[in-house]
Amino acid sequence: MTRVLVVGASGLIGSAVCAGLHGRGSEIVRVVRPGSAPSSQTAGKALEIDLRSVGPEDWLTHLSGIDAVVNCAGTLQDGPGEDTTAVHARGPASLFKACEQAGVRRVIHFSAMGIDRAQPSPFSRTKLQGDEALMACDLDWVILRPSVVLGPGAYGASALFRGLAALPWLPVMPNTGLLQVVRLEDVVRTVEMFVDPNAPSRLTLEVAGPEALSFKDVVGTYRRWFGWPAARVVNMPTPLANLTYKLSDIAGALGWRPPTRSTAQKEIVRGAVGDNSAWVEKTGIEPMALADALARTPVSVQERWFAKLYLLKPVIFVVLPLFWITTGVISLTSGYEIGVDLMERGGAGVLAGPSVIAGALADILIGMAIAFRRTSRIGLYGAVGLSLFYAIAGTALLPELWNEPLGPLLKIWPILVLHLAALAILEER
Repeated sequence: MTRVLVVGASGLIGSAVCAGLHGRGSEIVRVVRPGSAPSSQTAGKALEIDLRSVGPEDWLTHLSGIDAVVNCAGTLQDGPGEDTTAVHARGPASLFKACEQAGVRRVIHFSAMGIDRAQPSPFSRTKLQGDEALMACDLDWVILRPSVVLGPGAYGASALFRGLAALPWLPVMPNTGLLQVVRLEDVVRTVEMFVDPNAPSRLTLEVAGPEALSFKDVVGTYRRWFGWPAARVVNMPTPLANLTYKLSDIAGALGWRPPTRSTAQKEIVRGAVGDNSAWVEKTGIEPMALADALARTPVSVQERWFAKLYLLKPVIFVVLPLFWITTGVISLTSGYEIGVDLMERGGAGVLAGPSVIAGALADILIGMAIAFRRTSRIGLYGAVGLSLFYAIAGTALLPELWNEPLGPLLKIWPILVLHLAALAILEER
């Protein structure tokens, strides 16, 4: 049985590679970032390794008995917990050196299309550094440079295309290059072929679909697959597009990973087109056009739900922090006297003022916790708990609030439901 170490096993490509190799009888060792170990144990052992701090000696302990290594690790942009140099260059270079020392000859490394021709961002520059580090090693390496990879899993661009397909108006960013999107199953088949120790090696292959499509063509293909009429195309003005990228960068600084950050702005100008002839010749794979591939896949209600929820998610995670923070600020400023009056009517006495201040500070802390990805789940649970406390306390102190025309206590329930919905869609993979 072949033992394969897959780095970046929780991503779109990595998870599919693990499933494909497992289905062919290989034993999989999955390497994931700390905190993202998969719950399923059906696809082999899981190791949590931080590429930002790992050295060759750290890899050696995990390479014993390994026949091949597949590196699928990648990140779009630097941010909290994200380091392009570590993920694309320094961490893989340590892995490749360890493979040399451990005698693991076969290494398949995922890069990105076009990075050898232009490096407009740290993403592409560090990807190229990782490629060069591998090519300098005495290994049986294969470097795969795919175009945008699309498949059943909804990650990154694959999720973005689905979400945009749900809109009746399609916003198109300026200066968007063409894309030779490639299907995920073709990428997995490629890996399955090259993990064979007798397969060709020391190759750099561009992995791309058979047609160059515009951004709106890709989204339109998904929309037709969903069974929805064509959307009206709206060319987004450059200032508005720039604002979108800047807001996405702010979200990135809070720990979220939207696919529309400034790195995407730089990279999409180049597009993702290349020459797939060498890949087709070496593998015998005939890539399928996106429309044909989707036509062979029945569209499910889950797909339609995801598409419609995708762009609602950022709205929810903007509205909820603003709601809690604004409520707290109002309670400390213009609404302070009103709050104190309500507490005094409920019999709080000298504790009326401190109670209003404590509640306001709790609201602000909850809003800030929801805003940061790392603490968002804690903030949402805190919001649910505090909302229930407000409902109980309000009922005990001022039961007449249930009869208020504006329903201050009744509105707690739809707010609770929105927080539960946010918890349900919080995870990205």
